[in-house]
Amino acid sequence: MSSLNTVEPFGEGFITALCPELILFVGLILLIIVPNLGAGRFRIPGTQTRVPWFFGGNRFKLTSDPRLPSWIAVLTIGSAFLMSILSFQDGVERTAIVSEGGTEILMVNAFSRVFELVFFGALTLAAFASMNRMDVKGIGAKLSSDDLYNNRRQGDFYILMVTCALGMSIVALAQDLFVLFIGLELASFSTYVLVTFFKETKAGTEAGMKYFIVGSVASGVGLYGLSMLYLWAGSLQLDVLATTFASSGSEALPMIAIGFVLVGFGFKVSAAPFHFAAPDAYSGASSPVAGVLATASKAMGIVGLLRVLLIIAAPESSEDGTVWLVLLGLLSVVTMTWGNLAALGSTNPKRMLAYSSVAHAGYMLAAITAIGAWNWDENLSGDPGEAAVVVLAAVIFHLIVLVAFKLGAFLVLSVLESEGGGSRLSSLGGLAKREPFLAVSMFIFMISLAGVPPLAGFVSKLLVIMGIVNVALGDMGDAIASGSEFGLSDVHWVWWLAFAMIINSAISVYYYLRIGVVMFFEEAESGSEGPPPKGWQVRFAILACLLATLFIGVASDKLIEICTVAAESFNYNWS
Repeated sequence: MSSLNTVEPFGEGFITALCPELILFVGLILLIIVPNLGAGRFRIPGTQTRVPWFFGGNRFKLTSDPRLPSWIAVLTIGSAFLMSILSFQDGVERTAIVSEGGTEILMVNAFSRVFELVFFGALTLAAFASMNRMDVKGIGAKLSSDDLYNNRRQGDFYILMVTCALGMSIVALAQDLFVLFIGLELASFSTYVLVTFFKETKAGTEAGMKYFIVGSVASGVGLYGLSMLYLWAGSLQLDVLATTFASSGSEALPMIAIGFVLVGFGFKVSAAPFHFAAPDAYSGASSPVAGVLATASKAMGIVGLLRVLLIIAAPESSEDGTVWLVLLGLLSVVTMTWGNLAALGSTNPKRMLAYSSVAHAGYMLAAITAIGAWNWDENLSGDPGEAAVVVLAAVIFHLIVLVAFKLGAFLVLSVLESEGGGSRLSSLGGLAKREPFLAVSMFIFMISLAGVPPLAGFVSKLLVIMGIVNVALGDMGDAIASGSEFGLSDVHWVWWLAFAMIINSAISVYYYLRIGVVMFFEEAESGSEGPPPKGWQVRFAILACLLATLFIGVASDKLIEICTVAAESFNYNWS
């Protein structure tokens, strides 16, 4: 592993380390200023002399273009995404941003950069796809170039997008739970407003209020847990909390505090029983925003869970660890099963995808349980670093490719939303005849979510299941290779989590394929027989998701290598 460089705020190397975040900050300033530029003049007091002020008045032709804010946002978040990619070219240099006292605040490494790719990639595609979906009547209006919201209303939407990206990047970089909480809330408050941005619609207003109320309660509980941790340890630094927790035994205060903190992250990943607001939020928000919630926002919650469960709450005691493992394993099975069973009866495609996201949260919790099992359970032996890295790399890989097919599915629905559809299964009827490209893309996204080979979804689920099985077998690999007899009772119980994933994946095939049946074999709704609304931006974003889904499925070696490097750089004692 490369040596660690320490940089003070605004010191030498600061700009290089935080270049993506600084790009976002500059773009945020531009989004605030540029849409408001106009031919305004300021009168000097006591005189009749007027000097150009450029703020207010009649806006210039360029700055009054309703698509200008979206282009600024896309270029801003896209540039941050590009800078994150370029950092892998020669290897990500580990850099810690420290305070004057030497306390680590932020950490730039391969792990944080990979999650920035997830955040920035999802938000770039969502912002680009929203460019011609912001019609004045909200969801359900016919689209025309004259009906877009004016650039100030557009500016509000994309300011929230960039702010969300900035908050998510802070979560990826944070080495202090309070800093992580600040980033989490910066992104969360932005998503609350984005969910209810189409205030003209009843569904959007109701979804936003429910999401805000439940999210605020979850955040309040999490903040209370942070205060208890600080009262107990005197610090919220990850390394300090990890050291103190390891030496505390089974004290009640830190265990309760960790439980409270996990409530906040459980809400972000839509884990049961904290998922109740997710279906309403997904169905009421515009589809690009719902896609961000299902991908980038979920990845942000996973980062928090990894920090808390694998860095802080990772006791060496086998007894304490088993309690955590059993509870987390049960929660993962309940979450994935609940999500898939609820999706079976859903006739709203967006709610169905929301419950699908709940199921995927269960898959991720199962993988995290397996990682913890290797460290906590004395019955497992072998090379803990290798096993843990494999599973964590699989989790990261799954979160990356999820952006392609899950966000792509929401973007297809966003096209139908512009004509009043997307929230009914019947609105997908006859899509194969109306526009084959959208129907084929949606079908590929669905079967990828179901885990059908050779698509990216199959590879990601396979890696997670193989990683869990690898942990469950422990050091029996040599015994198996030598032909020694062994039974199922000899395998660690986390094997059953992989089995639960396989069963739940089989259940999910039904509701994913149901979308394909409706698109190809049912007739279009009355009044929707013609081609869907136009818009090259959203179709370009769908094409990008489609190509990623296909390409990663057959050529994923390089991406898996990047995910492995990111897993190895995770701030965790693998040995």
